[in-house]
Amino acid sequence: MKSKLNFDSRLGICFIGIILVLTVISFFYTPYNIYSMNIAERFISPGGGHLLGTDNFGRDVFSRLMCGAKFTLLVAGSTVCIGTFFGVILGLCSGYFGGIADECIMRLIDALNSFPGILLALVMVTVLGKVKYSIIPALGILFIPSFTRIARSGTLQIKNSEFIGNARACGASPVRIMFVHILPNLYPSLLTAIVVGFSNATLAESSMSYLGLGIQPPTPSLGRMLFEAQAYLFNAPWVALAPGITIMVIVLGFNYLGDGIRAGYHLN
Repeated sequence: MKSKLNFDSRLGICFIGIILVLTVISFFYTPYNIYSMNIAERFISPGGGHLLGTDNFGRDVFSRLMCGAKFTLLVAGSTVCIGTFFGVILGLCSGYFGGIADECIMRLIDALNSFPGILLALVMVTVLGKVKYSIIPALGILFIPSFTRIARSGTLQIKNSEFIGNARACGASPVRIMFVHILPNLYPSLLTAIVVGFSNATLAESSMSYLGLGIQPPTPSLGRMLFEAQAYLFNAPWVALAPGITIMVIVLGFNYLGDGIRAGYHLN
């Protein structure tokens, strides 16, 4: 049966597609050097020469926006991958084995959840030091609990099913049962969580970069660009509006796509 994308999915794909096109192009081309400063061209208004204007150092905002979105999405993607990988493994083990394994894993997850997310990330970044990508493992740890709970819940629902009993009767090992028989059945809920996770990770990275604990300058990121632009909000609003709107488009895109995927699975 042929499935159709619903409106939310289409809108999300449209938003995300625009950003992805810009980020892919930034690997090969940007209109201007993102590190090149020209004080004589400070705060040029958006126009033909500079599509989104220039910032306080005379750098082209559009070029830095393209690269900033690239680095922000890189951090968000790495964060979600870490959270998914470790969260799924912990959730499968917790749900399948139960008993003491379940207690130990879930108490660890509860301990992680008991700390405010930003505070825990601040501590992790401080411990790891202000290196270029220290934000990735710091944020990755924050995303493990949510994926662990999703994987555990799904495993508890499936592990006593008839086809799992048949697999055990055929001599399948616990590892094979978890990753070959149970994990594929968790795909719908995990896919939605991964898509929405990109939205949350983008906000988390932007927040940390805004506080100066994300990707370190001169490498641009959307949160860092917002921080640098706040002092010039009234005399050069385009410097802040460009990264702010980009963050909004990314977050809305992934949220719409996640809602669309969830609605599609419910309908099926």
